[in-house]
Amino acid sequence: MKKKLKELSLFDLEVDMRPDIENICRETDTTDWKEIPVEYGAEILKVCVPPDCAIISMKEIPILQDPRAAFEEALSRPIGCPPLAEIIRDKGKPAAELTAAVTVSDITRPVPYRGEGGLLRPLLNRLGACGIPRKNVRIVIGNGMHRRSTAEERAGMFGDEILRDYPVIDHDCEDADSLTFIGKSVTGGDVFVNSAFHRADLRIATGLVESHYMVGLSGGRKAICPGLVDKRTIEKFHSPAFLESPFAQNLILKGNPCHEESLAIARTVGVDFIVNTTLDRDMRLTGVFAGDLEAAHMAAGELIREYVSVPVEREYDIILTHGGYVGRNHYQAVKAAHNALPAIRKGGVLIVVTDNRDAEPIGGPEYKSLLHMLKIQGADHYLRMIEAPGWRFTKDQWEPEMWAKVFRKIDEERFFYCTHTIPREGYDLIPGRCGLDLLGEEEWCDPVPAVREMAENALRLAVADYRRKGIEPKVAFIREGPYTIPYLKAGKAAAR
Repeated sequence: MKKKLKELSLFDLEVDMRPDIENICRETDTTDWKEIPVEYGAEILKVCVPPDCAIISMKEIPILQDPRAAFEEALSRPIGCPPLAEIIRDKGKPAAELTAAVTVSDITRPVPYRGEGGLLRPLLNRLGACGIPRKNVRIVIGNGMHRRSTAEERAGMFGDEILRDYPVIDHDCEDADSLTFIGKSVTGGDVFVNSAFHRADLRIATGLVESHYMVGLSGGRKAICPGLVDKRTIEKFHSPAFLESPFAQNLILKGNPCHEESLAIARTVGVDFIVNTTLDRDMRLTGVFAGDLEAAHMAAGELIREYVSVPVEREYDIILTHGGYVGRNHYQAVKAAHNALPAIRKGGVLIVVTDNRDAEPIGGPEYKSLLHMLKIQGADHYLRMIEAPGWRFTKDQWEPEMWAKVFRKIDEERFFYCTHTIPREGYDLIPGRCGLDLLGEEEWCDPVPAVREMAENALRLAVADYRRKGIEPKVAFIREGPYTIPYLKAGKAAAR
């Protein structure tokens, strides 16, 4: 039996009922709403939100005023191991004959590599001062399963001078000729690693340490696995057997199978030295941690935990968040949605605003296909599908699996995805509500007012739906998007 229109939730309205949606948005009283800044790529949206909207935000942390001096100091006083000069002396042959490999993150991580105040220049200068010729140093981009870098991205990440003086190569997890077998992982699988990195006499890993929704913390050992390993190893690292563990979660290392596998493989590969950084909410340098693979990474992790963890007093009915720097495509934007889950009431409304500015704004072809399967089959069926004995592991299946975790807590029709870079036919692949449906006019010359309208109308629609049920909803905005890790205080789940 069909529902009568008056019994429908406002979220049951279809695209062809746009006038009804527009009327609801227009009739929702927003006279006392306040304006807040919402990050959208390089732009800031001024979005109106209800007056009592809570702001969930990371703690303030001092920034390093002189980044170059901070890098030099960290290299001179490494954590848990000797300085580079001593490591190089102990290699058993003249420095001029040594080869060195430095693995770096790809464009999805805002590591401050470029320029005189960046990570690479002081590190590479140290290698030169120790006697290793530039021609013997190779920079390897640890793409994991991500696509190869573009020339424009390399220039933006490293600068023309670095590209002129040092060879830079992309890791390819599917190119057998560029991989070397190093043995079996702790879970029994054969492991291959990037040959250019493995063959080097001196191996250095760099990266950014931040919370990570699978492996606990990024950086450190993650530069090797998944950054530089083969496709099959990455598949195991991202398998449901690992990802469905309750310990495969932000800021958790103990008992986390993803962390343990990654660390064991990095130990097997052998890393002589790491240089990791931490950043504040505005992507400014807050720490440099150089030295031993594990000790320096743990020191960075202690700092991160201190300021990204944010206690909340209640679960909220409606949450607005954004994709941050990492949300350059839909594939990466899941981090913003997933990390909001501890703060949202089951069955609540989640609104994600993100500038999917990547060359592939949704993701690769495998991801698009699997994402569509998730949309068609739903969260529980998707998980059963990829856990089935006959299922053949497919590239990128883990990101739809992480989206499935989102849709186990909130219904798909209560999720709004707002970006200007994905056309309507692309939105057809994406679970949730299409931001374009919330525009009075779909053609906009300037994306900023268009996406602002998407976000504001999503909020109006959500607030109206709760008010229709006699509920004044509790609303929150996560200021730093995927970088803030809210956690619910004990005994607070029932509060509204």
